[in-house]
Amino acid sequence: MAKSCPPTALDYENRIIAQAIELLERRLFNDGPLLLNPEAVSDYLRLKLMPEPSEVFVAVFLSSKHQVIACETLFRGTIDAAQIHPRVLVQRALAHNAAALIVAHQHPSGCSDPSSSDERLTQRVKNALDCVEVRLLDHFIVGKGEPFSFASNGLL
Repeated sequence: MAKSCPPTALDYENRIIAQAIELLERRLFNDGPLLLNPEAVSDYLRLKLMPEPSEVFVAVFLSSKHQVIACETLFRGTIDAAQIHPRVLVQRALAHNAAALIVAHQHPSGCSDPSSSDERLTQRVKNALDCVEVRLLDHFIVGKGEPFSFASNGLL
């Protein structure tokens, strides 16, 4: 009979992170709470995205009163890039009947500074969503330090 390996410290850390994400999701997303605290969303996105070994792009879909409808991982990429299609964001926003959304991705390199392609992508996403009257409230980039917020930095 094969023996299973004992859990490692990393296994325990990953379990704790998963439990923290679950707690935050309950606080942020159960019963469609109002999204009034950008810091809580930033913390949630950091916990959700930092363990990912490659770039991941997520969207938080919101009602007209900024109640959370859903949070979905929409795109997965490589260690330094992800192919993002604004059309898919528009389709998912319409499917959820969302009035607004927040998007986020992480930089596995750890640097949360936006690249010029991140800035162009944000504008493309905003323009596509504007066509269907869905507001892009923010785009977070998660790195090792504080997440970068396009809205807080006047880029949205």
